[in-house]
Amino acid sequence: MTDSSKRPLAVFDLDNTLADTAHRQHFLQRKPRDWDGFFAAAPQDPPLAEGIALVLESAKECEVRYLTGRPERCRRDTLAWLAAHGLPEGRVYMRRNDDRRPARRTKLEILRRLAATREIRVLVDDDELVCEDAERAGFTVVRARWTAPSAALKVAQEREGRT
Repeated sequence: MTDSSKRPLAVFDLDNTLADTAHRQHFLQRKPRDWDGFFAAAPQDPPLAEGIALVLESAKECEVRYLTGRPERCRRDTLAWLAAHGLPEGRVYMRRNDDRRPARRTKLEILRRLAATREIRVLVDDDELVCEDAERAGFTVVRARWTAPSAALKVAQEREGRT
């Protein structure tokens, strides 16, 4: 049963939706992938204007939530980045440090849990597989297509369950 007394939710991904990860992709292009370096560089991500504008606009009617494949160990840096870029406050859902399931599974699980008690107005994400599964499950999706897709990041999200 949904709680109609609360505003609907707008759920936003972070990497390549709000934060530009292009400067740290090189950490994923080597073998073995340098995950510590990749995530350590996240605080320097420039904001993506299209994503920032959409989250600010959504915050006028919705409560904002952030849903990322980043591991829990990145929480402090992630919260600092959101605050430094003036983004609306909102709960941040992150992957457990030991969770290596594909992003589409972990994110859909959280979306379904949220939808049990709240209306989800929109999910904004750059991962095509996440978007496809969310649409199939009945969610309204905006595909964040304002950055160049990264093959290394796609493998990380889907096969390695890393982001």
